[in-house]
Amino acid sequence: MPAKILIVEDNPDSREILRIQIERLGYEVLEALSGEEAIEKALAENPDLIIMDIKLPGMNGIEAAMTLKQNSKTSQVPIIAHSAWKEEKEKALRAGMVEFLPKPTSPNVLREALQRFLESKTGKKLVADSG
Repeated sequence: MPAKILIVEDNPDSREILRIQIERLGYEVLEALSGEEAIEKALAENPDLIIMDIKLPGMNGIEAAMTLKQNSKTSQVPIIAHSAWKEEKEKALRAGMVEFLPKPTSPNVLREALQRFLESKTGKKLVADSG
């Protein structure tokens, strides 16, 4: 069963690029457009990892990450910040996000980050060999 990754991104182009890259690696993709929707989907779908934009309508990605980290059902899910706003990196990491990937992110950097955090969570390699 493939790992399930929740993409939280309000920009349709950015969301589609991420979805395509992640699906090519063999993962199942869920999508949310806001921090509030991210929390709802994370609680309902139990993703293995979340990729969270910072600048979102309504509740931003940092607030959503802090809320998810405070909930026992989602506190152990790794959350990767994905944003063009590099000045938000320290806030994102303090909120409990495990890494900050600046936009645009190369497919290789994305693959390595997913592999690193999904392996550490599950103890087994989940990424399809893309070589």
